[in-house]
Amino acid sequence: MKLADIAKTLNARLDNASPDTEIAGVAGIEHAGPGHLTFVSNPKYNAAAKTTKASAVTVAENFPAISAGMLRSKNPYLAWAKAIELFYQPPRYAPGVHPTAVVHPKAKLGKNAHIGPYVVIDEDAVIGDNAVLLAHVVIYRGVTIGNNFFAHAHSVVREFCQLGDNVLLQNGVVVGCDGFGFAKDDQARWHKIVQSGNVVVESDAELQANTCIDRASIGETRIGRGAKLDNLVHVGHSCTIGHDTLLCAQVGLAGTTDVGNNVILAGQVGVSGHVKIGDGAIAIAQSGIPHDVPAGAMVSGAPAIDHRLWLKCCAAYAKLPEIARAVRKLSERE
Repeated sequence: MKLADIAKTLNARLDNASPDTEIAGVAGIEHAGPGHLTFVSNPKYNAAAKTTKASAVTVAENFPAISAGMLRSKNPYLAWAKAIELFYQPPRYAPGVHPTAVVHPKAKLGKNAHIGPYVVIDEDAVIGDNAVLLAHVVIYRGVTIGNNFFAHAHSVVREFCQLGDNVLLQNGVVVGCDGFGFAKDDQARWHKIVQSGNVVVESDAELQANTCIDRASIGETRIGRGAKLDNLVHVGHSCTIGHDTLLCAQVGLAGTTDVGNNVILAGQVGVSGHVKIGDGAIAIAQSGIPHDVPAGAMVSGAPAIDHRLWLKCCAAYAKLPEIARAVRKLSERE
């Protein structure tokens, strides 16, 4: 593609390069060469931009001039994401049902469905148009799924769950597994609580590899529109996840957690049950959250506290041996 066409598509301003420059692909800034488009959004790579051999670099509007061509954008990271789409075409799957698939006669499939090898679709399942179900996907009975559903190999949607349009399940996702509910009887044995609820996954959500969403004992567990859940995330029974919220790798939510809209929980954040996290809150990686978090707050640590306070605590922690020696000397004087 010519650089001018790319700039127009990305709504970026071309600077310091010929509009007719041919771009054959995209590459990371340290490996890019002539004919490549690359990008900088993290300041740590600013120096690499000065020496890159790429034909052009996607940068912020106020990025300092460099010798390579520049595509200046208000949102260089988003522009870069769209640039990748121009040069990479994922595999396409032709409509049809593989002969090894098992589709119940009472299941309903929309138009243009691709049903791969060993897929199982149970009774009364309803799946919309343009679905792609790859090998070994299992859809339990009574499931309802909207249009443009894409399920990678070995993902599972359990009974009576509801998924909206444009939902993407990566490999090994389980939607609607039983919630972890047990009551102790008079003999101190655990009695299983029937998990009679379901899971609702709203449109445009993506659940990445080996994520598990527990069904509610009663009512529902809900994943909001546009939410993105990373690998190995666990959402307990009766939780609610808001719109456009990010749960990064290995986040774990105990039951009945209420997470607001546009929240970011970084890797390995753990949240106790019956906790409410307000809209726009951010929890730094490995935070432990045992209590409510107000909207817009940034917290870290375990138990989680204001992030700036946590940084001060960390700085003080390194000085504890010195402080302890000083305290001992004072005690000896007394």
